[in-house]
Amino acid sequence: MTGKAELVCDAKAVLGEGPCWDSEKQLLYWVNIEKKKVCIFDPAASENREIQLEERVSAIVPRTSGGAVITLENGFYFLDLETEKISRISEPEIHLTNNRFNDGKCDSKGRFWAGTMDKSDNKEQGALYCLDTDLRTIKKWDKLSLSNGLAWSPDNKFFYLIDTPTKKVLRFDFHIFTGGIENPVEIIDFQEEQGMPDGMTIDDEGMLWIAHWGGSKVSRWNPQTGKQVSSIEVPALNVTSCTFGGKDLSELYITTARDGMSDEQLAKYPLSGGLFKVKTGVKGLPAYTFNDK
Repeated sequence: MTGKAELVCDAKAVLGEGPCWDSEKQLLYWVNIEKKKVCIFDPAASENREIQLEERVSAIVPRTSGGAVITLENGFYFLDLETEKISRISEPEIHLTNNRFNDGKCDSKGRFWAGTMDKSDNKEQGALYCLDTDLRTIKKWDKLSLSNGLAWSPDNKFFYLIDTPTKKVLRFDFHIFTGGIENPVEIIDFQEEQGMPDGMTIDDEGMLWIAHWGGSKVSRWNPQTGKQVSSIEVPALNVTSCTFGGKDLSELYITTARDGMSDEQLAKYPLSGGLFKVKTGVKGLPAYTFNDK
């Protein structure tokens, strides 16, 4: 690994999450869940635009036909990035008043996957959904406690998912043309690690990068062996997610949070809630847009 995590935006986000790199526009989309904000960071100008919404927003992906798709508490919505107006697509958990959506991203066919969680930490109340390109919403998996990081292998044979309280990473067989997932296998065990597994991305060598909530770092793992390869320290206690960005996808952007931290912890980690960047020495895979064209 090369480089050291540098602060690029001292956002002091309560719960920074969901980074997604737009290779076409060279912008980083991310969210501040508890403050109900979509953020758009422009590295060239070192500017962070904020769009204020009325509900918690947990994930954002650019849309092929313009604008973005986001997950609010109950479901999927379009977001017009110019007018900042939202429009409903589907709310598959509108009836589950104690649930909310969490992490999400698109697969290489442009389908938007996102999972849910119980806001009171009740176990196995969440599920994983897929918003297909025809705007149908399909439940893909259930009995999740806190659906979190997700990624696909470079050859699209596998889908990876983190259910944070289990401290495990699951690998599913993935069927790229149908979007089907099956045969879950536990491939990474976080029991001996600092913190909890949170958001996740993958590099072009097929290695998984996992954010450590409560562990002040991002670690790189080999999903074939289940072993940690390396790690990068982050000067924030709660590291929430990461994604590759930059012109050649060699920069890892890292989101963090201040949520639930004591005064003593904030004094020790004053940059918590900031957005960080580090040169890793490897390249990531591009983030895909929602393909509704």
